[in-house]
Amino acid sequence: MDTPASAARKARVLVVDDQRNMRATTALVLRAEGFDVLEAGSGEEALAALAGQPVDVLLTDLRMEPMDGLTLLRRAKEVAPHTQAIVMTAYGSIETAVESIRSGAYDYITKPFKEGELLHHVSRALERGRLLNAVQLFAGEFSKRHELSALVGQSGAMQELTARISRVAPANATVLVIGESGTGKELVARAIHALSARASAPFVPVNCAAITESLLESELFGHAKGAFTGAVKTRRGLFEEAHGGSLFIDEVTETTPAFQSKLLRVLQEGEVRRVGENASFTVDVRIVAASNRDVEREVQEKRFRQDLFYRLAVVTLRVPPLRERLEDVPLLAQAFVERANQRNKRPKRLSSSAVEHLMTYAYPGNVRELENLVEQACALAEAEELGPEDFPLRRRPSGDHPSPPPTSAGAPLNLADAVGEAERRTIVAALEASKADLARAAELLGVSSTTLWRKMKRLGIKTPADPVLS
Repeated sequence: MDTPASAARKARVLVVDDQRNMRATTALVLRAEGFDVLEAGSGEEALAALAGQPVDVLLTDLRMEPMDGLTLLRRAKEVAPHTQAIVMTAYGSIETAVESIRSGAYDYITKPFKEGELLHHVSRALERGRLLNAVQLFAGEFSKRHELSALVGQSGAMQELTARISRVAPANATVLVIGESGTGKELVARAIHALSARASAPFVPVNCAAITESLLESELFGHAKGAFTGAVKTRRGLFEEAHGGSLFIDEVTETTPAFQSKLLRVLQEGEVRRVGENASFTVDVRIVAASNRDVEREVQEKRFRQDLFYRLAVVTLRVPPLRERLEDVPLLAQAFVERANQRNKRPKRLSSSAVEHLMTYAYPGNVRELENLVEQACALAEAEELGPEDFPLRRRPSGDHPSPPPTSAGAPLNLADAVGEAERRTIVAALEASKADLARAAELLGVSSTTLWRKMKRLGIKTPADPVLS
């Protein structure tokens, strides 16, 4: 099995048991596998060790005196919340396991156990800790480093999307990202890559809509010298460039059935053949594909291969359009203003009336259009504070965009009220469109039924069971 011996810091395990022989034997097995092992004979010693240095895994006996294992688990969560805990006990029962997990344990192992079983449990705990750290990285520093502004948002739809990204990223499954142009599909793909075990390997994007079919085959698979006019030397394809990492195939539905057949063969066999060569070679690449079309309809109308669809859509992620999450407009707009300020060295700030104005629009161009509006305003506005007049919205026909938020006594709503009102109008519209079917309305809004019901309660919108929708 893989051991942590080659890491910059060895994975550290704290073994806690009031029986010296058992503690020493367990520690000996772990040290032999390259772990940095600490030992404690009581709960008090364990807490002191946790407070003094980082510990990756806490392996504790359940029956100890005077502090038992359950008490230690609860107090350890306060001292070292990121440490993964495993309980050891000779008194195995379902009730004990449930109580241990409720107290903060990740796993449970019954004495006596074999060396392989112990190492398996510890390795799983270490992997869980790594994944949780990766999610925290995505939520904080990763977003800043990769400028994932399109994934900014506190709406239910965006929270569910980021949660699904964090769940699917560690797996090696192919992912199909669907959404309108400008919603941030490539940023979703980059987040999946960065949160995966392939993060240190290349992320290679290609846009199928921007390349002709003949060039696309050469671009993806590579070509041999002399394979066609202009092929003056052998060239590696993007599959080779992405070996060990992720290949993002954008607008995959823009390809022809002939090319789709070749792409399907690569996905099925894991092998690539350069144009003009007979020999194939193996590539290790995770595929994330994207489309702004209804892919299932493309399949039904015979424009996209059904077998390729099933290969690509092992997991499907939908990026919601901005009009379905208008409550995120203030956060996005502020992020774009801050970015423009750094680039232009001209401080600008949004007025509350400008934010209210921006939330009255449907954004057919989605986040990309909002970004363009903000950049234009920051570049052209003379005043430091940006007002509604600095954002000329391209209005669509009546009914295609939300109406302006109401005012009270002639004064504009504050920002929180504006966000709530926009959210309220969007939910009511979805309920009307679904004929008060809560599940269907939640699907239209890109949130779960539970999230929708909770928002309706908060905003004072009557539930479908009530006689009148507010």
